[in-house]
Amino acid sequence: METIGTSPPKPGLRERKKQQTRDTIARVALELFAERGYDETTLAEIGEAADVSPRTIFAYFDSKEEILFCEAPAQFDELKDALAQRPDGSTTIDALRGVLSSMTPPDELAKLRKQIITSSPALKLKMRARVAELEPVLVESFAKDLGTDPDDVRALLIAASATAAFSAVHDRLEAEADGKPISHESAMAIVDEVFEFLRGGLDRLKAQ
Repeated sequence: METIGTSPPKPGLRERKKQQTRDTIARVALELFAERGYDETTLAEIGEAADVSPRTIFAYFDSKEEILFCEAPAQFDELKDALAQRPDGSTTIDALRGVLSSMTPPDELAKLRKQIITSSPALKLKMRARVAELEPVLVESFAKDLGTDPDDVRALLIAASATAAFSAVHDRLEAEADGKPISHESAMAIVDEVFEFLRGGLDRLKAQ
């Protein structure tokens, strides 16, 4: 019998300390990337600033790139779960919007991460490559919308369009309007315009 009203167990002291160490390394690294430049900052310098050894850094991260993009896996997992668990009658676009609309405004570290990425064309390309990793998941989900197989060219096309749209929106939202960050409401208005475009394309493909 399922127990109602229970919450998952809290992490123990060892797990909390490990998370604190990981968070400290990520925070210090972002501050150094912003101050000295991503390419100019070494793992040894990050370790010194975080008061840990390079060996400790490698216990949590494989590279500087993984430190910079450390939030991406959890975000992608959330999106994958939303697509896999979407109720009958809802579309891929419904699930995507639900995830984006539930996101909280970026904190100072998230803003710093965006600043670092947008200051480097190479890092922007790496970000787009990471977004592109979602394309196979989107293909499968859009194929479900269309009632077809994942290798159907229509599912491939709409997934590629969605990936390109997300990259474009991501770049746009990282910009600033009149020197001020774009508000969450303005960001969602842009996202909704993109989703309407994608929804129209999906409906037309369904009709074929």
